[in-house]
Amino acid sequence: MLVSIFNDVIGPVMRGPSSSHCAAALRIGRLARDMMSGQFINVLIEFDRGGSLPNTHDSQGSDMGLFGGLLGWDAADERLPGSFQTFRDLGIPVSIETVDVGDPHPNTYRLTLDNEVESLSMRAISTGGGMIEVIDIDGFPVSMFGDCFETLIWVNQDAEALAEVISANCDVHGVTVHTNSDSGKSGQLIQVKADEFVDEVFTDSASGVQRVKRLAPVLPVLSRKTTKVPFTTCEEMLAYDAGRGTPLWKLAIQYETSRGGLTEEEVIAKMVDIVRIIRRSIADGIAGTQYDDRVLGHQCGRFEEKMRAGELLDSGGSLNRIILYVTALMEVKSSMGVIVAAPTAGACAALPGTIVAIAETLELDERAMAKALLASGMIGVFIATRWSFAAEVGGCQAEGGSAACMAASGLVNLLDGPLNQSLAASSMALQSMIGLICDPVANRVEVPCLGKNVMAATNALSCANMAMSGYDPVIPLDEVIETAKQVSKQMPRELRCTNLGGLSMTPTAIALEKKLADGRAASCGGGCGCAAPAVASVASIGLASKP
Repeated sequence: MLVSIFNDVIGPVMRGPSSSHCAAALRIGRLARDMMSGQFINVLIEFDRGGSLPNTHDSQGSDMGLFGGLLGWDAADERLPGSFQTFRDLGIPVSIETVDVGDPHPNTYRLTLDNEVESLSMRAISTGGGMIEVIDIDGFPVSMFGDCFETLIWVNQDAEALAEVISANCDVHGVTVHTNSDSGKSGQLIQVKADEFVDEVFTDSASGVQRVKRLAPVLPVLSRKTTKVPFTTCEEMLAYDAGRGTPLWKLAIQYETSRGGLTEEEVIAKMVDIVRIIRRSIADGIAGTQYDDRVLGHQCGRFEEKMRAGELLDSGGSLNRIILYVTALMEVKSSMGVIVAAPTAGACAALPGTIVAIAETLELDERAMAKALLASGMIGVFIATRWSFAAEVGGCQAEGGSAACMAASGLVNLLDGPLNQSLAASSMALQSMIGLICDPVANRVEVPCLGKNVMAATNALSCANMAMSGYDPVIPLDEVIETAKQVSKQMPRELRCTNLGGLSMTPTAIALEKKLADGRAASCGGGCGCAAPAVASVASIGLASKP
């Protein structure tokens, strides 16, 4: 699937501590709900012992998102923190188990779902920033991103013939016939991607059809049959621009109008809406947030008081405004308030906090902020196309490093800097954060995540100023992104958001995690099984586990 700025980079609008966990899990849950027609009598969820989820699914929002999706809720629904309890209150048995299956992707969800009529399985991965891919349904190897209307047709005969009929009579993106990977199972699966579901006349009465499922899209920008983009790498963009020096934000609009079929004004308006959500979140954070299950309390309010009183270094400058806004956004995230994952929830503050702070300092309007975010989003497209924003894949260099890389170009655009300076700023910002690990304390995305977001923001500001002063980045941006990708492959699993390395394993972090787990158990009376610390060798909500 081709990357979209609004699907993959600046978004989703969501609640929860982690987009890789919560927003992605919710989208997986929504697709699973459609597959079961919203009816369940039993739910089994399995996580591979070698992945990231056994130790993080509870405290980082996977469970919250997944059950919210199974309930059909939106990623910004205010009920999300209670989704698991709401689902249990329906009387549906749920098991969350750790298994040894060797899943290659660290964020792999294995679901087995039953209702009164049937039992189906789904395997899906969270690829970073809330993006997903369903890779298996009931033993059939599929590829599903939630970017179009999917019609799934199980048949026991004449699959190719029915596929040809559908292709000839329906306006589809593609029709694929899958054979079950389990040699002990018979039958085939026809997968149809389109702008609308295949009409029942072609499915429900066709020869050999056993069952039909219709899965609605879960992404804000859908793919089309003719979807194409003008470039996918920085090098291709420079060739496309052919030395004209078009501002990066304009190139971003050209990209997104091609990708999403939107007009220029629709793209800008969509980003202005996001700017307004971000500014509301900043105001909410400064006003004060409350949430029991967190490491850090409300800190940015005191920071604002000290800043306004002139009691901080650089009190009247933009740097402290950046720190204030970054902190406010992180506190809203940790209190389950509404944020924009830009590019992720764990790194939701560095990019928007910096852009809004500097734009306000320069007395620029929301349209200027939107253009800067579009420029940042274009850089994010280059990262997402060839790599990942997921810390479970690339450590914090994939989250904070990407945020700094993107923010630096956006800052240059606020001052109408030329294209070459935008790219130089991005290259330098990512260069200086290659190798950054992800090691959240007490399994919460707060410490050292707040500091890393502040570091990413100040790094972006420095690199933007350096680029606008003519500093030479030396290494082209495409090569820096590829280098970060290669470094991520050399990182041990323990340093990629597994709660198994770095600061996560300090005595203080372990004690904090136990204290928070005990507090959660006390608040719910232990009924949700959350008393078990997430560092346990077998991760479970307490409903079921197996070696």
